[in-house]
Amino acid sequence: MSDISKSKMEQDGSFNRKPSTFRDVIEKGGRYEPEKGRYHLYVSYACPWAHRTLITRKIKGLEDYVDVTVVSPHMGNHGWPFAKADAFPGAGDDPVIGAEHIKDLYLKVQPDYDGKFTVPLLFDKKLNKAVNNESSEILRIFNTAFNHLIPEDKAAIDLYPEALRGEIEASHEWIYPTVNNGVYRSGFATSQGAYETAVKALFDSLDRIEKMFESQKKNDTDEYFLIGNQLTESDIRLYTTIVRFDPVYHGHFKCNYRTIRDGYPLMHRWLQNLYWKHPEFKDTTDFDHIKTHYYWSHPHINPTRVIPLGPIPNIRPL
Repeated sequence: MSDISKSKMEQDGSFNRKPSTFRDVIEKGGRYEPEKGRYHLYVSYACPWAHRTLITRKIKGLEDYVDVTVVSPHMGNHGWPFAKADAFPGAGDDPVIGAEHIKDLYLKVQPDYDGKFTVPLLFDKKLNKAVNNESSEILRIFNTAFNHLIPEDKAAIDLYPEALRGEIEASHEWIYPTVNNGVYRSGFATSQGAYETAVKALFDSLDRIEKMFESQKKNDTDEYFLIGNQLTESDIRLYTTIVRFDPVYHGHFKCNYRTIRDGYPLMHRWLQNLYWKHPEFKDTTDFDHIKTHYYWSHPHINPTRVIPLGPIPNIRPL
């Protein structure tokens, strides 16, 4: 349950991610009312799923409304550790129950819990309950739940606009399994056939995304987005995979048909624009945590735990 290197694979050697367990929402009139300072977000800078929630929290201006604690990237036998158990630079201590590992929180709220001890985890400090550990749902909670409490300019930001929801949902249906989770299906595969199936589907989808950017890029406009003419949750969900691609997934997960920087010019420019022009993306991207986590925490893939120095730079300047 704690050690990802001991995860059970399918009989054909493929990796399938289990669904999240806690799926409640924060909403007015509900069990979990929107309140300033009531909720705590546990994340890892290394984890792309947790990274989604950090970006959205910052875009919506929720820093003073939802507290956050970052775990160490050294995910070992006991899962994600806090600084108390592993004082990695940038990691923090758990302010709620003084836990040493994320698993302590899960077992505190549900002693018979038998799922994975994952981040992100959205926690209610008032009721001592786990609210949600599904990143895609936390994104939407942050998008709307606190709009009546935050400044008007932040409340007006809509990352899941009504007019684009059909396109957003349609893109998630194939980008999630083949790209977001596709890199893991490639890297965690334990048979040649499972790996080849996953990596081919991954690059077919990256090719398809590049064509989407071709249609979105109008004339000589320098900045463009995946869907519509505005930043949406689709950009956030894709960014956290693509920003890790060249530093980690290309080598560590054997996703080495092409790099993003040299193989997908429009996707690469989109990535650079988000990173260099939007502090919500740059300020939540920590390459030390990212590279340390993947190369250290998967000894079944990298038994030496040697962490590569490259690529240099981690992301090219504009």
